[in-house]
Amino acid sequence: MAETISMPKLGFDMAEGLLVRWVKQVGENINKGDVLAEIETDKATVEVESSASGVVLQLIVDQGTMVPVNAPIAIVGNAGEQVSSVEVSGVKPKVDEKPAPQTQPMAPRATPVQQTSSPLETGSVKASPLAKKVARDNKVNLANVQGTGPGGRIIRKDIEAALASNQLSVISEQSDPVAPIYESRITNYEDRVIQTTKLRQAIGRRLVESKTTIPHFYVTHEFKMDALMDARRQINSFVADDNKVSVNDFILKGVALSLRQFPNLNATLNGDKIVQFGHINVGVAVTVPGGLMTVVVKDTDQKTLRQISGEVKAMASRAREGKVKPEDIDGSTFSTSNLGMYDVEDFIAIINPPEAGILAISSAREVPVVENGQIKAGWRMKATISVDHRVSDGAEAAQFMQALAGFLENPVRMLM
Repeated sequence: MAETISMPKLGFDMAEGLLVRWVKQVGENINKGDVLAEIETDKATVEVESSASGVVLQLIVDQGTMVPVNAPIAIVGNAGEQVSSVEVSGVKPKVDEKPAPQTQPMAPRATPVQQTSSPLETGSVKASPLAKKVARDNKVNLANVQGTGPGGRIIRKDIEAALASNQLSVISEQSDPVAPIYESRITNYEDRVIQTTKLRQAIGRRLVESKTTIPHFYVTHEFKMDALMDARRQINSFVADDNKVSVNDFILKGVALSLRQFPNLNATLNGDKIVQFGHINVGVAVTVPGGLMTVVVKDTDQKTLRQISGEVKAMASRAREGKVKPEDIDGSTFSTSNLGMYDVEDFIAIINPPEAGILAISSAREVPVVENGQIKAGWRMKATISVDHRVSDGAEAAQFMQALAGFLENPVRMLM
């Protein structure tokens, strides 16, 4: 019996998605779990898996079409099975696939010699997130690449084809590779208008909603990190480079174990009721081209440090390549944002609704500290929790930070 595949809902706020590319075509065999299509949401480009096995009988929407959540996109069934025509209400072509001169940037397009990383950010060049990453890694000027995707969209294969054919004109050149890094060369006095990405627009909408509807309060704690840094060094001395654990892996585990003790922070507000989640799924903010994305470690409290480390690395890699899976980004109950790699002393983060809290993690630094009246070197790290005041109060947040300190300052507790 034929089965209809629908546009999946990836996240509570997703209303529609752009069908970027059909991976399978009519008449091809497909198994349950095989990738059927690629869709682009506000957050990422995601592979849609088939929920049925059989033969692709019908592709209901064209590539480059914006499709509402739960609208049918394809039909899978038995070979030769007859299916009736399916009407898809509310499906509309992607607006920016048609030329719109009035939306073009005001500034003239720079030549390949003048341009370095800027072609990846201009609104006049349409390219998939993965194509942008490949172009950035290879210093390819997207303005000189011919797109073969829907509506002239540049896809990864177009970049690879240009590189393989030695089209040197697509490579951005440095005008003076030996110029001092501090020297500023002004090449254009014109204003530039850059079209924001769907991801950046979604971030803006969600965070404005968060700051204007959620009463935030903040609690900062300084953690002694000497024992954790030593434990991490010892663990990493026994494993291969690709299996090494990070400071963030310890923090995620500590956060999850602390949330066991404070379920009110692993919660959401639903009307006049607080819903405390049964699972502890810690979200991790990941930097991607055009913004941020939160990947989710499911049941973080029940996983080992190496499991947490492996999952975060795999999901972050997929996120940056524009190949996240739906389960990578859905279902977080509490979030974290770590800027430790940027030598940050302290910062605060905005709550990711509908969650009740988020932890902003700064750098672990070796600094002068006073212990027993003596000055010595010690590792310290600050972190700030942002909490929804409708759900919790300052005392509970402070106690949570003390519980977290108990794990980070005695990391052997997380290994038991």
